[in-house]
Amino acid sequence: MTTTRNLPWTPPNTEDIEPLPVGRWWDAVSAPTNVADRALELLGQDSGAVIQDGTYGKTYWLIGTGTARSWCLRQIRVLTELADESTLLGVPPAAWGPEHRTHWRIPLGPARYLTDPDHLAPALRQAIDDVLGPVPEGRQLCYRCQLPTDEPVPVTMEHSGSVASATIYACPTHARDYPRDALTQAAAMRRALDQSTTR
Repeated sequence: MTTTRNLPWTPPNTEDIEPLPVGRWWDAVSAPTNVADRALELLGQDSGAVIQDGTYGKTYWLIGTGTARSWCLRQIRVLTELADESTLLGVPPAAWGPEHRTHWRIPLGPARYLTDPDHLAPALRQAIDDVLGPVPEGRQLCYRCQLPTDEPVPVTMEHSGSVASATIYACPTHARDYPRDALTQAAAMRRALDQSTTR
């Protein structure tokens, strides 16, 4: 049986989620849960401890400090210490499992602490391609907030009889709230791919 005393670092709070500064013990990599699901499949046993945030639809890997500052991946955020501000990550108690909305999806353990960025980066790149499809060219308007986004996510296609269909995009924040229809989502991704190859 693994006890938290055997670990290199453990969440200090045993009662509730605690906001802890990134950059002190670890940095964190945030991904939308649907991308993280695929990345975890690809990583297999190479994943370290993972925090699942069911409230905001995010998944977080802990990584070594300063090991991913230059990453630029679609919808992936690296949380690291900045010179002029602090970044906090809500960390659940080590014993919290799926009965809590925020919990350790992959629990901390002696062999499960930090994820190697050299394994995580390619898994996330592949997961992004598999889940989000190709990158649409140019900025698009989000269907919900009507603001332009540099990270448009194709969410559906509008069909209007004999008129050509249009792809509906969302910003990363609103994409997870769009009702999912697998067929229209696949068609939207295919259309975005076709548009990018004809330009």
